[in-house]
Amino acid sequence: MNNILVYCELNDTQVAGVSLELLSEGRRLADKLGVQLEAVALGSGLQGVAAQVFPYGVDTLHLFDDVRLSPYTTQPHTAALCKLVKENDYQIFLLGATVTGRDLAPRITAELHCGLTADCTSLEIGDYEDKKRGATVKNLLYQVRPAFGGNIVATIVNPYHRPQMATVREGVMPLCKVREEGFTGNVVEHNVADYVSDCDFVVSVIERHVQAPDNNLKHAPIVVAGGYGIGSKENFEMLFSLARLLHGEVGATRAAVDAGYATRDRQIGQTGLTVRPKVYFACGISGQVQHIAGMQESGIIISINSDPNAPINAIADYVVTGKAEEVIPRIITYYQQKNELL
Repeated sequence: MNNILVYCELNDTQVAGVSLELLSEGRRLADKLGVQLEAVALGSGLQGVAAQVFPYGVDTLHLFDDVRLSPYTTQPHTAALCKLVKENDYQIFLLGATVTGRDLAPRITAELHCGLTADCTSLEIGDYEDKKRGATVKNLLYQVRPAFGGNIVATIVNPYHRPQMATVREGVMPLCKVREEGFTGNVVEHNVADYVSDCDFVVSVIERHVQAPDNNLKHAPIVVAGGYGIGSKENFEMLFSLARLLHGEVGATRAAVDAGYATRDRQIGQTGLTVRPKVYFACGISGQVQHIAGMQESGIIISINSDPNAPINAIADYVVTGKAEEVIPRIITYYQQKNELL
């Protein structure tokens, strides 16, 4: 069986977090299949990329180092990756479901005439019984993603075309270093001219502006999240007050976002972000499966809910039964007093 390839998205010369997550997941899948994990990075000044990716289980790193490849532009990256995949006939190719990944993956898919599952939240290896052909295809990539607005979870397989391609949402895969720092695998430095023609560089970036995100929800150690049960946008301000005291961030359920209590970039769940904070406050959140999928890996879950039988309580480490608009001000007062004593 052929190897697995992961595209390493770069921020200047730093490998993006979602790519390191994919390398961790790619290593797990490769071990199940008994194949090697390969990674590819395109950009300029890539000497430090190897040290970043090899601890995550990469066996072979492909580098395309050319000043014209940074910052990212669509055509040269597509040309280089398509030829690399054709040369090595990978069985699985994974990319992050980022702005870059969503631009790049469909173009590669169209060129290679293979399938693509976008925005996956889980990947597994399994078999597929093709009843029409009367055959069983083994060791396929199960590509799991929310569908129909997050109301169902779909499992998609691609039995007969390679590579099996998927983009994966940031934050859904745990980071896992499997090798000691300083480990060196196989590094292949490609001649960019052999893969990309001058015509592919027809577009150049003259000026680039990067807007910083309004929150650090994905990486916050403490998340104070609110649901529709908070009752109003005004009540949601209490969550911001508590989050500031705890040096955390505010999240929300889809119902709260749809009601206008919070902005879309704070939505947690199958159709939003996946978070893994050390502490997660679930305030006025009933605990629908779509939301739980985005926060169930939190270290400690504290539920504040007026309904003692709310589904969220089943996965919570601590349950406070009461109205969130009454409980949260008491928590805020407690922490304010503690801060004054310090």
